[in-house]
Amino acid sequence: MEEFVGLDVSMKEAAISIRRNGKRIWRGKCASDPKLIAELIRKHAPAAKRVVFETGALSIWFYHALTAEGLPTICIDARHAKAALDMAANKTDANDADGLAHLAEVGFFREVRVKGFDSMLARTLVAARNKMVKITTELSNQIRGLMKTFGLVVPSGKGSTFERHVRELFADQNGLAPILLPILEAWRSMRVRAVELGRQLVAGARRSEAFQILMSIPGVGAITATSFATAVEDPDNFKKSRSVGAWLGLTTRRYQSGEVDYDGHISRRGDRHLRGLLYEAATVILTRASAESALRTWGLKLRGRIGFKRAAVAVARKLAVMMHAMLKSGEVFDRAAGAVVA
Repeated sequence: MEEFVGLDVSMKEAAISIRRNGKRIWRGKCASDPKLIAELIRKHAPAAKRVVFETGALSIWFYHALTAEGLPTICIDARHAKAALDMAANKTDANDADGLAHLAEVGFFREVRVKGFDSMLARTLVAARNKMVKITTELSNQIRGLMKTFGLVVPSGKGSTFERHVRELFADQNGLAPILLPILEAWRSMRVRAVELGRQLVAGARRSEAFQILMSIPGVGAITATSFATAVEDPDNFKKSRSVGAWLGLTTRRYQSGEVDYDGHISRRGDRHLRGLLYEAATVILTRASAESALRTWGLKLRGRIGFKRAAVAVARKLAVMMHAMLKSGEVFDRAAGAVVA
């Protein structure tokens, strides 16, 4: 007899529900530890066919840990599961686990691809560096704003230029300097750490052939190349290159009901950070790219018809499609053709 397991995972506890032949045979809770959960499943569901849980903060860890324990683990889309779980009269962890077990039994779910730890390491490096840069910018803005109160306007400049200007203005400010200098030191420390992470990122991009292929596109740097390659992982995960645009939420949403049929804004689903990076790369291609390419020419023509923002979104979508095709074929960017045929 086959059993189907549903897990509702939280930071501290995980609710477990087990079904067999259309009925729940056991449910309970334990600490959110994959090894403890695996022991309970082997004890109460020795013939488990599916172990299902939703996407969440712990989903990558749980997926790989439970798979290593030899369990048939499946991670499903939380948005897809929500519609079924909302049918329960009461929203509890136990009821959610029951609903997930039911979905596992009837096969009504949408499995998602879980990234490997190597890809997540690279993505964590990008996220950590971005966070450092953001904090550095916020601290410099705080320093500028606090100094304006006392009539001290910091001239334009970044990095060491900004620090020099601030220290020069502090020369005669015996009361203000002791207050803001600790903030300036914190800014300097965060800036150094951000630079160090940036160097790690560039060094990793130089060692990867896939990253070098993507960086041959004007406007695509180490951050965008790393984020895209680690998000896609294996190009064979997508049957068609044009599916990547929809996967990243860069295609329009369609609404049809009776006589009403129209296309709306882009769906904005998928990786928000990567979508933003592709939009920035498209902006560079349309505004600052020095070398001409078929992609830039196409984007500029589109810009004249539909405006800059919509044209940039269209170029970003085309970039996503092209980058996947380049990873699949192993060819660098062709400025004349503007695309690589997979």
